[in-house]
Order: sequence, then C-alpha cells, then structure tokens
Amino acid sequence: MIVLAIGAHPDDIEISCAGTLAKLKQAGHEVVLCHVCKGDKGHYHIPPSELTDIRRKEAEEAGGVIGSRVLTLGFGDGEVIADNQENRMKFIDLIREVRPDLVITHAPNDYMPDHIAVSHLVFYATFFATLPHFVTDRPATGKVPGLYYMDNLSGLGFEPTFYVDVTDHFATKLEMLKKHQSQLVWLKEHDGVDIVDFVDALGKTRGIQAGCAYAEGFVQQLVWTRPNAVRFPV
Repeated sequence: MIVLAIGAHPDDIEISCAGTLAKLKQAGHEVVLCHVCKGDKGHYHIPPSELTDIRRKEAEEAGGVIGSRVLTLGFGDGEVIADNQENRMKFIDLIREVRPDLVITHAPNDYMPDHIAVSHLVFYATFFATLPHFVTDRPATGKVPGLYYMDNLSGLGFEPTFYVDVTDHFATKLEMLKKHQSQLVWLKEHDGVDIVDFVDALGKTRGIQAGCAYAEGFVQQLVWTRPNAVRFPV
C-alpha cells in the first residue's frame, strides 16, 4: 500500500501520527510525508527565508528516520485558502503524483486556519483527482483513497473512531519529532509548551483509552465511497 500523510506544517505529522506511520513503514508499506506550508513564520527571531531552509531540512531528517520521501507544496504559513481553485488543483496534482491507497490529514475542526484549510483541500482533492477533466500535469487516479483524520492537538473536540497501538514505535515518533528543533524552541516561547512532553502525555491518554501504553487516535471519513476504500492495514 501507499500511505500519504499531509500536514499543514513541518512537524504536524510527527506530532499527531508519526507512530502509526513508523508502524506502517515497518510493516512494508510505502509512506510519503507532505507538509503543505514552508513553516516560514514559526519563529520570533529567524527570518522567513532562513527559517524555510531550516524547516525543510528538519522535515527531511524526520522523514529519513523511517526512510520516507518528504514533499512540500511550498505555501507560506497562513496562505492556505480552501476555496481557491488554484490551491485545489495543487492538491489534486499531489494526489495524482503519489497515487495513495490511504491518506491521513488534519481533522476539519482542528485548532488553526492552515490546518482546517488543508483538511478541506485534501477532502476535495482525493475525490476530484479521479476526474480526468480536472487537468493537471499528471493523469487522473483510478480510485478515491481511504481518508483518515489524525488527532487534534491536545485531543480537544476529537473523538477517535479507532486507535492504533504505537507502543513499540513511540520512541521512533519522538525521534522524528525531535528533528524539528526550531519548533521545540518556538512552541515553548510562543505557547509555553514542551511539545515532546505534550505529545508523550497525549500518547499515554490515547493509550489509556485504547488499553495499551501508547496509542494514536483517528477518525475515518465515512461519506459515500469512502467506507469502501482500503482500511488501515494495522
């Protein structure tokens, strides 16, 4: 299987679903990571042009931990607009490039505008990528992939429909997260959060709910055609 994880910014995927991705990769599936935005505004002191390079390298290093390809759509932070057709076509082209069986992205009620816009754009693109008269640089895909929403930060407003036991892969998840050193500093300065401790606590909370040490929670998109798509192979 091909699994495509799409996060708004470098580090979003690592925070919310990297344990599951590590588990899928170890099981022999192809895992592709994509951050939509450059992460160019997530720092008090480092200017956007310099921060873009730093965060791209951090994302590549994080993907390298599990041997996954890392893509970016190159949007500036705060510049993702869901009802813009040009943006929609970029997401359609991404789906056609990767041709995933399964897609993981933000829930539509996540906490910040970039996350919410990405959720809507992925929902749009995973369907319309199958229609050949939406013309991009790549041919239409042959099927609508399964679509799953990863946990919101802190789990607020998010009720998982199923859990993945990531106990054996949680150390890998943290290793991937720690590659984003610029954001460990930024989140502590901007939000007063030790994001590594934060992720550990949420993993334990979901683990309590799932009956294991550490878990990640997901919601399956269940609108028509989606339930018939490939399910999580874990």
